[in-house]
Amino acid sequence: MNDEVIEVECPTCGNTVVWGQQSPYRPFCSKRCQLIDLGEWADEEKRIPSDKQVTDSDDWSEIQH
Repeated sequence: MNDEVIEVECPTCGNTVVWGQQSPYRPFCSKRCQLIDLGEWADEEKRIPSDKQVTDSDDWSEIQH
């Protein structure tokens, strides 16, 4: 069995997080950091880049056809 400890950086605050069952919010260090990240996505502060400009109404019109 591999006993190598993998550590990652929390994407919200930068703290070190052990990647394993002892860190239930991984890659985040805490529930707080996880919720901050979720809120940023919900407020559209974070986005996945795209070349195409699509609005919600464009998406709906494609489904209707």
